[in-house]
Amino acid sequence: MENSLWDRISAEGKAEVDRLVAAGHCVQAIKRMRDCAESPTPGIHECVDLLNERIVAARPSDSGDTR
Repeated sequence: MENSLWDRISAEGKAEVDRLVAAGHCVQAIKRMRDCAESPTPGIHECVDLLNERIVAARPSDSGDTR
């Protein structure tokens, strides 16, 4: 995944963000992004964009289509 904000978050922060996203805790995931990112602190819009990317990444693949 190529995202400048994602690159500024530690491995532990990334794991926590993904855990929160998987649990459906979007507001908490955004707060964690803002708390964990290296300076400068990201804005809400940047965090929402990353949140949407992480939601898509967390979805199961549709490669097992049985049609």
